[in-house]
Amino acid sequence: MYNDQYFMKIAIEEARKAQKIGEVPIGAVIVIDGKVVSTAFNLRERDQRSIAHAEILAIDKACNALGTWRLEEATLYVTLEPCSMCAGAIVLSRIKRVVYGAADPKGGCAGTLMNLLQEQRFNHQVEITKGVEEDVCSSLLSAFFKELRERKKKHRKSLQ
Repeated sequence: MYNDQYFMKIAIEEARKAQKIGEVPIGAVIVIDGKVVSTAFNLRERDQRSIAHAEILAIDKACNALGTWRLEEATLYVTLEPCSMCAGAIVLSRIKRVVYGAADPKGGCAGTLMNLLQEQRFNHQVEITKGVEEDVCSSLLSAFFKELRERKKKHRKSLQ
């Protein structure tokens, strides 16, 4: 039997793919009835598209694969708490449940900064499970941003 940890580990592998190409390491997986429907990772920097977040790309792939915009029985696994844009897409695509790894204190819209996924004024609310494989997800992000800061620091020194 597959569980949240199993599918989050797939999302983590997607995040590692993003990291390998210099992207912020965020990965997403959409699952219906225990089957992976789509996977994606951040491509915002590579594609220079503000909407190329892992969740948006995974939702788009799932809709294409299933031939519908309604993902009513889907669970979205994502390594970082969804932002406002992604939370909006999650609600609008009628995803049933979101499972995330690391909280995002600066932009998390699944309960940390605000909770758009369970906003009662919307016509759809999403179940939330947080903190699955949190240590691994947080470590990936922390290591990425530490390395990015170090590269910027070296670059500034080389310009002096």
